[in-house]
Amino acid sequence: QGCAQKYIVKNYFYYYLFKFSAALGEEIFYITFLPFTYWNIDHSVSRRMIIIWSIVMYIGQVSKDILKWPRPLSPPVVKLEMRTDAEYGMPSTHAMAATAISFSFLIATMKQYQYPFELGLVAAFVFSTLVCLSRLYTGMHTVLDVIGGALISAALLMLLYPAWDMIDHLLLTSPFCPLLSIVVPLVLCYNYPKLDYYSPTRGDTTTILGAGAGATVGFWLNNQYAAPAYTSENFQLGFPLITSKIVVVVLARFFVGILVVLLTRQLMKSVVLGVLGYRYQFPIGDLEARRRLEVEVPYKFVTYSSVGFSATVIVPLLHKLLGLM
Repeated sequence: QGCAQKYIVKNYFYYYLFKFSAALGEEIFYITFLPFTYWNIDHSVSRRMIIIWSIVMYIGQVSKDILKWPRPLSPPVVKLEMRTDAEYGMPSTHAMAATAISFSFLIATMKQYQYPFELGLVAAFVFSTLVCLSRLYTGMHTVLDVIGGALISAALLMLLYPAWDMIDHLLLTSPFCPLLSIVVPLVLCYNYPKLDYYSPTRGDTTTILGAGAGATVGFWLNNQYAAPAYTSENFQLGFPLITSKIVVVVLARFFVGILVVLLTRQLMKSVVLGVLGYRYQFPIGDLEARRRLEVEVPYKFVTYSSVGFSATVIVPLLHKLLGLM
């Protein structure tokens, strides 16, 4: 386990298609698409997607470590990824994330923007299907893992949708929101199911809940002290009337925002890890020490809550200063 397998690529189209599709369910996608939606499309759409994504991913990650279903045996399958091989298989959190993000985006936008519903439905279906198929192609999941993940995500969407607006309103207006947004995820992370060996699921879950917590605090602060979330001023570009000027503004917002987000992540990683290394007396490069509960949870949570906060508060302020609003 953990050793790279030798394989020969016979169809480069499928290979690169599914390698790219697999990346749509990983951090590189979350850290670009979700902030892009907040900066350039609609604050309310982004808020709903981030909340749904956090809930769905937490349930999916915990389910893996409770069910403890193994990943596909290798051989006969060839595994094209090694980082997540130590995790259990059921359900596929890639399938859960892809289903949750694509269909929550569809549901959140279909009443606010004029576009063919059929087109949105096909786009959501194609996106989630590509990610699901990528998990089979890369040898990381069985068909049952993928179907189970997609169905669990769909069920959670149906359960949460009736309370969608109420949850959003409470998170924006409740005076307890900042405290609960930090305390509840931290409690969940520190009480994550224990395994007999190290798995990246706890760290990944802490990353997701941390980013969601930081973003939620940012949403609350923006609603309290900046533009109220329910006014038309808070809506971004939307889909209609794409012009060259709008494209330039969108790209400028995106690249400025991503630069700030990446710098925040790198800075906070160094600072938090340095503080924890001093506190628990371990060298920064000690991977085993960084996997300990008392190190991994605060390291991941503080780093990514800072990223979420930066994306929702610092970046919009910078956009305003640069005349990109």
